[in-house]
Amino acid sequence: MSIPLTVSADSALEKPSWLRIKPGHGEPFASVTRTVHEMGLVTVCEEAQCPNLTECWSGGTATFMVLGDTCTRGCRFCAVKTSRNGQPVDPMEPQKIAEAVQGWGLDYVVITSVDRDDLPDQGANHFAECIQQLKSRNPDLLVEVLTPDFRGNAEHVRTIVKAKPDVFAHNVETTRRLQKGVRDPRANYDQSLGVLREAKKMGAAYTKSSLMLGLGENEAEINQTLDDLLAADVDVVTFGQYLRPSRLHLPVHEYVTPERFDAYREMAESKGFLYCASGPFVRSSYRAGEFFIQNLIRRRQRA
Repeated sequence: MSIPLTVSADSALEKPSWLRIKPGHGEPFASVTRTVHEMGLVTVCEEAQCPNLTECWSGGTATFMVLGDTCTRGCRFCAVKTSRNGQPVDPMEPQKIAEAVQGWGLDYVVITSVDRDDLPDQGANHFAECIQQLKSRNPDLLVEVLTPDFRGNAEHVRTIVKAKPDVFAHNVETTRRLQKGVRDPRANYDQSLGVLREAKKMGAAYTKSSLMLGLGENEAEINQTLDDLLAADVDVVTFGQYLRPSRLHLPVHEYVTPERFDAYREMAESKGFLYCASGPFVRSSYRAGEFFIQNLIRRRQRA
């Protein structure tokens, strides 16, 4: 497959025309904003400076980030603030999220979190409680979790899988070669693949992972990463453009064209992934894949 060329980027270049974001508007956007702030909830939309915030909030959805807004890792691509110790865990957070989701009338929700290496279970039980609270209020609600790697601890992975999320997601973030310069030293490629592999072995119905493009990867490395994810029995993969949060973070190596994103989607689908969402603004928790996954899960439940 021939992959179209990218557009080289550095700090002196403006973002391409396809990287323009429209401001949020309308009552759904205002409602989500009001609920999130009044209930003291944290969203990855705000903390990670997600480019899809306006679109998703205007559509009445948000991705909740549990266990506080401070991460114990220091990945060089991420806008979330870091510290040796995270914030005190709010025991009422699972209930607050369940109430917010019920109030919005959602039928699909994504829960993610910061890394909490400072906690004995790294936050796994809190994650599980969030799933259980959501499911107890609405058994038909579909819950996707985007988890940390738990330092590869299989029992922590098991804790979350036993709570029965409909989709278990964990991101490898980038190719094997680029891991060391992009992610915190406590994270690594094989550890992430192991988390995904164990989750599926333990009974996760669907597993999912995501890669950022524009960090200096090449086509052969993307091809190998897809093969590695398939070998870990991953069902869904997403590709999105890395956008530099600040001058303290990794610079963008290149802006990947929409045509190249399309080519990578075709590559993933040809290899046998159930679904691939690929585009400049696609993120692992972005709703681009939800409609497909939702229909897939519903068909499986009916069968």
